[in-house]
Amino acid sequence: MKKLPICLALILSALLTSCQRPEEAAPPANLLPKEKMVQMLVELHVNESRVQGSGLRADSAQALFNQLQKDMLWRHDVSDSTFWQSYRYYAVHDKDLDEMYGIVLDSIAMRKVRLQTLPPQ
Repeated sequence: MKKLPICLALILSALLTSCQRPEEAAPPANLLPKEKMVQMLVELHVNESRVQGSGLRADSAQALFNQLQKDMLWRHDVSDSTFWQSYRYYAVHDKDLDEMYGIVLDSIAMRKVRLQTLPPQ
């Protein structure tokens, strides 16, 4: 009979420690810094826009996007799993992802302005 309360206490403590709130979740060991994530997200969305504007069929467009994504990860020396683990971590922390996407949108808007002000060739 004495073992029952001890078992319940152990189970309860295991459940409580495994159900951490997002702000308490430990970052992954290979978490990308916010600045690098912003650079990669800008590039990812620019690539997505390029593929959408290419006029390719869906399967060809998907293959092109996948290749551009692989190239981006290679250039930044980041594995696919590291990128997505970092993205998920920042997504759980809404403020971080909101802040990062504010910078991403500003960066893309600045690129657009620069492209529009280039003289015609």
